[in-house]
Amino acid sequence: MVLAINNELNKELTKEKIREIIAKRAAKEFKEGDVVTLGIGLPTIVANYVPEQMHVVFQSENGLLGVGKDQSGDKIDKRIINAGGGYVEAKYGSCFYDSQMAFTMMRGGHIDATVLGALQVDEEGSLASWLIPNKFVPGMGGSMDLVVGAKKVIVAMEHTSKGEVKIVKKCNLPLTAYREVDLIITERCVFVVQDDGLLLTELNPMFTLEDIKNSTTADFMVSPRLKEMEI
Repeated sequence: MVLAINNELNKELTKEKIREIIAKRAAKEFKEGDVVTLGIGLPTIVANYVPEQMHVVFQSENGLLGVGKDQSGDKIDKRIINAGGGYVEAKYGSCFYDSQMAFTMMRGGHIDATVLGALQVDEEGSLASWLIPNKFVPGMGGSMDLVVGAKKVIVAMEHTSKGEVKIVKKCNLPLTAYREVDLIITERCVFVVQDDGLLLTELNPMFTLEDIKNSTTADFMVSPRLKEMEI
């Protein structure tokens, strides 16, 4: 569904700033010692915002346990990439393995949290992330395995796409998973997915509650402890 989204809302937010807000907030969800898998696209930059003193082990589905920060410049090792093909560092103690082992980890309940992008998420926590019929096929990748194997599923995505709502009452695109999402983080707000629906827990101070209602077709409740989202 396409709504008349007020484009003035994002005039102060560049694409880079939007990605930064989302990635920084997603990085706050990890605990000391967590093993985390990041999806391709925006989620891959979440590793850049984990505090240096916190020990979080990032796994990449192409076979790297111990993914570090993004690498650029003349000193990059072009043999070391993440699942999205971006150059990353391999942290001290990291290891490499084949796809069979990577998917065994993902399917076997060994991943504490995963951060994924999405085309749609609905109020039940169902996720559509791999296909827009007759238009776009980003591909399934390991997302089906991750959403059912990870202990916590975090969707990190822009709130809307070209005026099209992404947080919907019910997904109308082919599902990646049914009722598996635990948390939705956008540049505008944070929703916790509960058994009885979405709960708005944080709000970017650049936006109002009315802005969220106008850019979200899913029903949601507002937490009595609604707090300001750090940007």
